[in-house]
Amino acid sequence: MIPYILYTALILSACFIFYKLLLQKETFFHLNRYILLTCMVLAFVLPLVPIPHQLSFRKAPIENTPTITTTSAVNPAGTSVVTEKMQQPIFTEETQQVINVEFLLQCLVYLYWFGVVVFGFNFLMQAVILLLRANSKSVIQDGKFRIVEVTGDKAPCSFANNIFINPEKYEWEIYNQILDHEKIHIEQKHTIDLLLAEIVLIFQWFNPFAWQWRKALETNLEFLTDDQMLRQDNVERESYQFSLLKVAAPQFPLSLTTNYNQSLLKKRIIMMNSKKSNVHTTWKYFFLVPLMVLFACLFNQPAAQSQNLTSLGEAKQDKVVQNGMQTDGNWFAVIKGNSIEITFKGDENDNSSTNFQLNEINNLPRDKQGEFTIAREAGTMHFTGKFEGDRGMGTYKFAPNKEYRTSMSKEGVDLKKDEDFLVFFMINVKLSYVQMLKKNGFKDLDKDQVIPLAALDVSEAYITSIKKSIPDIDLDNLVPFKSLGIDKTFIEEIRNSGYKDVSAENIIALKAQGIDAKYITDFRTTAKKSNKNKVDDGSNENESDDDDIITFKSLNIDQAFVDSFKKLGYNNLSSSDLISMKSLNVTPEYIKSFQNAGYKNIPADNLIALKSQDVTPELMKEYKSLGFEDLDLEEVVGAKATGTTPSFIKSMRAKGHDFKSIDRYIALKALANN
Repeated sequence: MIPYILYTALILSACFIFYKLLLQKETFFHLNRYILLTCMVLAFVLPLVPIPHQLSFRKAPIENTPTITTTSAVNPAGTSVVTEKMQQPIFTEETQQVINVEFLLQCLVYLYWFGVVVFGFNFLMQAVILLLRANSKSVIQDGKFRIVEVTGDKAPCSFANNIFINPEKYEWEIYNQILDHEKIHIEQKHTIDLLLAEIVLIFQWFNPFAWQWRKALETNLEFLTDDQMLRQDNVERESYQFSLLKVAAPQFPLSLTTNYNQSLLKKRIIMMNSKKSNVHTTWKYFFLVPLMVLFACLFNQPAAQSQNLTSLGEAKQDKVVQNGMQTDGNWFAVIKGNSIEITFKGDENDNSSTNFQLNEINNLPRDKQGEFTIAREAGTMHFTGKFEGDRGMGTYKFAPNKEYRTSMSKEGVDLKKDEDFLVFFMINVKLSYVQMLKKNGFKDLDKDQVIPLAALDVSEAYITSIKKSIPDIDLDNLVPFKSLGIDKTFIEEIRNSGYKDVSAENIIALKAQGIDAKYITDFRTTAKKSNKNKVDDGSNENESDDDDIITFKSLNIDQAFVDSFKKLGYNNLSSSDLISMKSLNVTPEYIKSFQNAGYKNIPADNLIALKSQDVTPELMKEYKSLGFEDLDLEEVVGAKATGTTPSFIKSMRAKGHDFKSIDRYIALKALANN
C-alpha cells in the first residue's frame, strides 16, 4: 500500500511540474481543466496497470525467503572439507537495528493513516456544514439554481447548485454579475473538480505538490469562468475587473466551494488581459503522453508473460534459483523433533530457510562454541556456533564438491558457479537423480530443468506413471503436472469423459482451472451445440470443446444460468451464445423487458447484438415515436452502432431531411462522420 501511495505522489508531483512549466500560462482553460482532472485520476490508476514485460525497466520480483524441505539420507562420499576458523559474530546489535527500522516504518504507516482519517473527517465536516447552510437559510429558487441568502462578510461562493451570497452587501448590478459568475461554475459542474481534488488531498495530505495541485485547479477554474463571463455581450472587461476589486473581502469560504472572490485577483486580472494562446502551442500537451508511458515503464509491474498453467511450477522454480542465498553468512536454527530448521542470512538481508534431518548433522555443539557439518553430494556446509536448548546461531560457509561438478558435466549438466552448487546442495540433487532422468528419455538436460524437478520431488515412479498415459511428455510439462497434482488417474478420467487424444497442455489447462471429468460431463449436458455451430468433420471438436469448457468455468456459466433462459423458451442455445450472453450480461430480466414491450421470440444473435449496443425497449419506443412503426431490431442495432440517435434524426428533420426509412438516416450519419 505504501509503495503505491508514494508512486502516486511521484506521478502527481511530476504532472504538477509539467503543468507549471508548460501549460499554466496557456489560455486553453477548458483543455487545462481536463488535463488537471485526467492527471489526478491517472496518478491513482496508472500504478495499477500492468505493462508488457518487454517495455518494463523493472526486473522480475525475487523471492527472498523460500523454504525447501529435504529429508534425503546423507551421502558424504567425495566431499571436501574446509578447516578455516570462522569467528562467531555478535547479532544483538544487527537484530536491534532491524527491529528499529521496522518499528519506524510501522510508525510511519500509522502516521499516514492517522492523517487520512483526520483529513477525511475534515472533508465530511465541510460537506455537512455546506448542506446544513444550504437547507437552513432563506432560499430563492432561480430555475435550477438555489440562491441561499447568508449574513455577514462571507465571500460569495457556490456548491453544487447552491449560490451563497449576502444580497445586502452589493449593488444590484454587481449582485447580478456575481450570480452570473457563480452560475457558470454550477453549469460547468466545477464542484466535481474540487471534490476530486479534496479526495486526492485526503490520501496525499503529506505531498506538498498535491496541495499546489488543488490550488492550480481552483485557479484555472476561475480563469475559465472569467473567460466565459467576458464572452457575454453585456459584460465589459473593465467593469468586470473593477467589480472583482470592489467585492474583495478577506473571509475565506470552505475549500469545497467555488468562489467569486478569491485571493488570486491579480492573477485573474492579468490573465484576462493576456493575449490568447496560439493553437500552434498545443504541441506542449502531447508531451504528457510519453511522460506517463515513461512512468509506467519505470515503475509499473510487468504483466505476466503467460497465463497458462505452468505458472505454479515456474514460481516454485524461481524460489529455488533466485533465492539470492550466498555461500557464506550467518545462520539461525530451531530444532523441531527429528529435524532442524536452519535460516541462512547473507550480507544483503537475503534469507533462506531449509529443513534438515538431525541424522545429517555431525557433532551438534550444545551449550558451547563448536563446529558441525552437513555433507551432501554437491558439497559440504560448515557451521560454527552453538546451541542453547533448541535454538542456535553462528556463521556458515559452503564448500562445493569439485568432483560432483565433473560427474554432472559428464551427464550434460554444467555447474559453473559456487551458487549453482549451493542450490543443488539445498535441494539435495544427487547424481543418480540426473541419471534416472536420462534413463527415462530426457537426454538434453540443463541445471535450470533439473532444479524444479528435484525441488518438486518428481520421482521415477511418478514419471513412469505419467508416461503410461502420455508417453511423449517433456520436462517442461512435468513441472506443472507435479505442482498441480496431476496423476495418471486424473488423466484417465479426463479421457474417459470424451477427450481421447487430450494433450499434456490441455490437461494442464483443465487442471489449473479446476475442471475435472464431472465438470466436463456436466458441460456437455449443459451446452448443447446447435447444428450451425457443429464442426462437420469433427477434427477440431476437442480443441473447440477445450476452449469452451475453460471459458464456461472462468465465466461461471452453470446449469442454473442455462435453465434461466430455458424458462423463457431458449432451449437450444449454443456454447458461443451462452458465452456471449454471459460476457455481455444478457439476463432473463433484459429479455423480459423486450417481451413486455411486445418483442417476442427474439433470436439469441439479436439479443447479443442489442445488448452489445445497449439497446433498451425505451430506446425502441423513442424510434417508434418518430414514425418508424415497422422497425426491425437489426435496424435499431445499426442505428445505435453508427450514432444515429433519435436526437440526430430530429435534428436532420429540422433541416429538411424527412425520410420514412431509418436506413436513410443511418446513411446520412455515415456521410456526416466522413
